[in-house]
Amino acid sequence: MISRRTFLSILFASCFAVITWLNFTPTANALGGKLPAINQPAPLFTLPTNTGNGEISLSDLRGKWTVLYFYPKDFTSGCTIEARRFQQDLPKYVEKNAQIIGVSADDVNSHAEFCDSEGLKFPLLADTTGSVSKAYGSWIGFVSMRHSFIIDPNGILRETFVKVNPSIHSTEVLAKLEQLQSS
Repeated sequence: MISRRTFLSILFASCFAVITWLNFTPTANALGGKLPAINQPAPLFTLPTNTGNGEISLSDLRGKWTVLYFYPKDFTSGCTIEARRFQQDLPKYVEKNAQIIGVSADDVNSHAEFCDSEGLKFPLLADTTGSVSKAYGSWIGFVSMRHSFIIDPNGILRETFVKVNPSIHSTEVLAKLEQLQSS
């Protein structure tokens, strides 16, 4: 008999394979909705997390660069690869005064298990209603889309990534962060 986790992983992978195959991702309006404008204040949020004092707000991150990445589901192949790459590059982000924050519709307990199993040392936020994912144009039905955003230390959105390849995404984000910090 197939486990629930395996079934859900296969289901989500199939859905995203179809979405990717359709390749429907216009720039201003991503598949997940209307993206927030670059060089404007990033949408505010407060969500529960598996680390620290139990929740994180965008305002808690003032004074740091923030890489806010949305992903569909804990324990799925693409999401695991993406999280591992961010973890692998975490020291480079720390050197650049940047905080990585992952967001999905999974609950805090799932995030805690995912972090433990993958050795993740950055927070994952539980957007179980999709409200923050919607504010960032990253919500499709019942999961977050694979989108990422760079927010500067003053809370201004500086970059958006909508066509994300989990294997190389962290490298792309680091390069863009370096470019933004040097300009």
